[in-house]
Amino acid sequence: MAGHSKWANIQHRKGRQDAVRSKLFSKLSKEITVAAKMGDPDPEKNPRLRLAVKEAKVNSVPKDVIERAIKKSSANDGQDYDEIRYEGYGAGGVAVIVETMTDNKNRTASNVRSIFTKFGGNLGETGSLSFMFDRVGLVSYAKDIVGSDDILEAAIEAGAEDVESLDEEHNIFCSPTHLSDVSLALEQVFGESISSKLIWRPKNIVEIGLEQAQKLLKLIDALEDDDDVQNVTANFSVSDEISKLL
Repeated sequence: MAGHSKWANIQHRKGRQDAVRSKLFSKLSKEITVAAKMGDPDPEKNPRLRLAVKEAKVNSVPKDVIERAIKKSSANDGQDYDEIRYEGYGAGGVAVIVETMTDNKNRTASNVRSIFTKFGGNLGETGSLSFMFDRVGLVSYAKDIVGSDDILEAAIEAGAEDVESLDEEHNIFCSPTHLSDVSLALEQVFGESISSKLIWRPKNIVEIGLEQAQKLLKLIDALEDDDDVQNVTANFSVSDEISKLL
């Protein structure tokens, strides 16, 4: 249960550098509303909502914004969101998974397809690329909070399946159905995590060059900038030298 993932570093760094605050709040609020609408509006009784609220708090979403998002789930405003996944290829043959929440399927499909085309990608059928990823739960802790041996021991005890200790953080992976329990167990030992969420974890990583990376990051940036897009995942890595140039 150990290893190193440049892909994880890229994903984490991009999330911090590129997320516009208001847009990030909007995406997190939408997830809270959908989670509350699909289950109990009480986070303690709804694991998905509990994780959504936790993620919002970690990203400094104000308490009143979180409360409004939960209340919106019971409001009779006629607005319902559909969760739709898109899959395609970017530069260098990199597989890209795009998770969306939308109240207009035609608009979202048109926008996602247009973005892939504009930045040299190809949109495929849903399910055509997901076999290249595992759907897993991810809990992350800062490296300076706990040592590698302690996080490994606690992760095993909590029921996690894998641990990657990177330069700045520990990533703990578990089955999707156990994410809430694993997150809570680790929280009781080490306090609040950096993040607790479901992700698509690549089974294999494609290493690409500078030009391909630049094109791919433009594609990812454009997708993340769309209001209907919640998450974007790609199975690529770059060398340390190229990473410094991006």
